[in-house]
Amino acid sequence: MRASLDRLRAALRAPTTGSDDADLLRTRLSLLGKVGVGIALPFNVVGVALDLIGGDRGLLEALVAADNVVPFGVTLLLLGLWRLPARLPIGVVVWLDLAFLPLVDALFYWAASHIDSTPPASLATLAFVFAALARAIVVPSTPLRTLLTTALGAMPTAIGAWWLLDDVGPLRVPQTALTALWHFGAVVLSTVTSSVIYGLRREVDQALRLGQYTLLEKIGEGGMGEVYLARHALLRRPTAVKLLRGERGGPKLVERFEREVQLTSQLTHPNTISVYDYGRTPDGTFYYAMEYLDGLTLHELVTEDGPQPAGRVARLLFEVCDALAEAHEVGLIHRDVKPANVFVCERGGRSDVVKVVDFGLVKAVDSLMPSVTATNAVIGTPLYLSPESIDDPSGIDARHDIYAVGCLGYFLLCGYPPFGGRSTVEVCLAHLHATPIRPSVRTDTPLPEALEELVLECLSKKPSDRPESARAICERLLAMVASCAWTNAEARKWWSERGQALRARLRQRGPSPAPHAVTIDVDVQDRFGVG
Repeated sequence: MRASLDRLRAALRAPTTGSDDADLLRTRLSLLGKVGVGIALPFNVVGVALDLIGGDRGLLEALVAADNVVPFGVTLLLLGLWRLPARLPIGVVVWLDLAFLPLVDALFYWAASHIDSTPPASLATLAFVFAALARAIVVPSTPLRTLLTTALGAMPTAIGAWWLLDDVGPLRVPQTALTALWHFGAVVLSTVTSSVIYGLRREVDQALRLGQYTLLEKIGEGGMGEVYLARHALLRRPTAVKLLRGERGGPKLVERFEREVQLTSQLTHPNTISVYDYGRTPDGTFYYAMEYLDGLTLHELVTEDGPQPAGRVARLLFEVCDALAEAHEVGLIHRDVKPANVFVCERGGRSDVVKVVDFGLVKAVDSLMPSVTATNAVIGTPLYLSPESIDDPSGIDARHDIYAVGCLGYFLLCGYPPFGGRSTVEVCLAHLHATPIRPSVRTDTPLPEALEELVLECLSKKPSDRPESARAICERLLAMVASCAWTNAEARKWWSERGQALRARLRQRGPSPAPHAVTIDVDVQDRFGVG
């Protein structure tokens, strides 16, 4: 007996699913309120309008009449659910869910006792059936919780029908029984509906489960796989999971994907994304879990906010190069540095924190490591390829990433990559032969000469003419950061006034492919006649 009571108490206290799903419960109750307000408002307006048209009541009398006050009260209740505070404790949210149906039923029971209707309990019964089914459909819940919640909500009218029907004479008993049966049917149907929806949700959770991670929503997609926001079974921190399904690529792509996580996990720099875990599912899906970055890619930043101030560009490039310096010093080349692979976010109380991501094309300088790409293939994104990666892809070194940093800096300052074209061939030929227009010519904002010269030096056609290392770039940028006007206070102000709204707008819009984010793998000999 005690075990049964404990189970009932647990069902009443627990969130709707067996997992830690407080946010889902809050969101779905808000949705229930939003849908309910949309349905209830026409009843409010029509009820008052009919009273006025009929001429039986004045406006004030119509507004305070029981048959209109109750719909207004229910609308206010639903409006309260719609506008639930985001930080409301989960315990309060759970009890609001439990109290919803009893309150609705009690309000309509009161209305039925104050208006003339035949039979008087029909209004309360109809309202309860509607509300119970709406809750079962919108708010995912275990069958036991739905049974208890709906049964509790049915009590006011199901039990009080005897007193409502005191003037129907010999029909009092059958009408009371019929009212109770309608409520019983609503309880059964709501429980079955909830059971089906809850079961489907559990099946979806299992289908989207990768080891200890449950995928929640897609937040990005690229040539190397899909990225999802995920929830760990035990840890509460948000996690990003990148996966490559077996059917999406051949053995070479899967091998490259697996190598990405193995090499990225060797890097510990705070401006390089952290890898938590990786593995394979029984159906052949390879995945790895990494820190979730609730920020913006540099592509999104410039596309939505325009060219950036020189001081900010210097700070962003410093952190990018600092992360690349660690990779280069352990013998790794990123090979796909571009705006879509660099995030800027708020982290640990700091604003404008850079995170370099997507080491899927990383190359080990150590010749003992076997290559998984063809020696005559161009690997990377056309707008950010170095000339030597087009001429001789097999011989590139860390100076390839330095050229890409120059392209990245140019994009941040001007809002455009240094070279464009109508096709991949035109873009690649421009990298090989064209001279970039000076950034100061393509923007109205004054640029520090030292920063402009550094960007153009990184864009030199000959690797030997570029800065000797990412560390050397950091040293030069450090002096510029100190002299350029972009302080920590300005960074915090930008995120407070513009960054958070921009981030929210992009989340609502959903993941979209960036035109600068396409990674290619083409045969150089066939396409360009070199090799």
